[in-house]
Amino acid sequence: MPPRRKAREVAIGPVVIGGNNPIAVQSMTATDTADVEATVEQITALAEAGCELIRVTVDTRKAAAALPEIRRRCPIPLIADIHFNHRLALEAAPYVDKIRINPGNIGSEDNIRAVIARANEFGLPIRVGVNNGSLERDIALKYGAHLKDNILMPPEEGYPAEALVDSALRNIEILEAHGFTRTIISVKSSNVPLMVRAYRLLAAACDYPLHLGVTEAGTLENSNIKSSIGIGALLLDGIGDTLRVSIAARRTEEKVEEIKTGFKILQALGLRRYGVEVVACPTCGREDVGFDTTRIAREIEALTARMSRPVKVSVMGCYVNGPGEAAEADLGVVASGKTARIYRRGELIESMVPFDRVTQRMKELIETFYDPPA
Repeated sequence: MPPRRKAREVAIGPVVIGGNNPIAVQSMTATDTADVEATVEQITALAEAGCELIRVTVDTRKAAAALPEIRRRCPIPLIADIHFNHRLALEAAPYVDKIRINPGNIGSEDNIRAVIARANEFGLPIRVGVNNGSLERDIALKYGAHLKDNILMPPEEGYPAEALVDSALRNIEILEAHGFTRTIISVKSSNVPLMVRAYRLLAAACDYPLHLGVTEAGTLENSNIKSSIGIGALLLDGIGDTLRVSIAARRTEEKVEEIKTGFKILQALGLRRYGVEVVACPTCGREDVGFDTTRIAREIEALTARMSRPVKVSVMGCYVNGPGEAAEADLGVVASGKTARIYRRGELIESMVPFDRVTQRMKELIETFYDPPA
């Protein structure tokens, strides 16, 4: 992989992003923030799944009033998502670790100055979040938008990446004009090639840490594909300091998938390790009779789904590539005729394991992988 882009460090509570710090995985609640119990319940579940930063909508006075209790019970850094009403940012500031705004959409210069002063009072960073669906009017018109019944319509071919970057840089300039530099930036789009190009341009134009994401990516399957391609392409370029996989979902069990997918993207690129990673051969006619690679791999994944300690497991259905793959895993099982062999970091530790005992035995070894020798 190419060297990682060197972004300046920005602290979000105890989590620091940018520099050489780990790329943080975050999410956003889908609850009514004013409903403290529902919001805390969802935050807790996301945190247990590994979420490192959590954002909540603060769109009403009731939502802002709920923040003190949410903050008290929130186990990870809390971010307030603010649009248009700068007073909500002022109310939220004492109880959060970051504010997400667009300086250009919260009104007058006095409003911007007030939000910056409040952020400075509590040492908060600000994320400038640009989406191609909410560009400033003049920038949209500059890049081909037109008015229809007083509604701003995008150009037929869509906005170019330069439009998003222009908006981001304008908002950065607004903050910098007031001496504020604890800034994080995102330029999200539901169009993956557009999103990738925008982040690449922005990465070359500034050294602020970047929050990666494909916005409005759709339901689980489509989001996972779009997010993996878009976020993954940028991470392969060395670009990105925190990420969110966006899934159209309200139920907590579906929101948890955002966290799992985020870590799986990082794990696939060798950037983070998280939980049990199962590597399995694609199966072919060489698979030893009676050894069901697919079933065993799925059973191991299901039995270890709640484990957070990183263990790489290899499940191989024949002896052609099996030992080599097992050597690259923490634990590997390889079909060998009518029984299986189990390896620990390339060293054979068990042989003649019946196929119907493989799943349970692998689970036992995974659970005790980090235990000291007896």
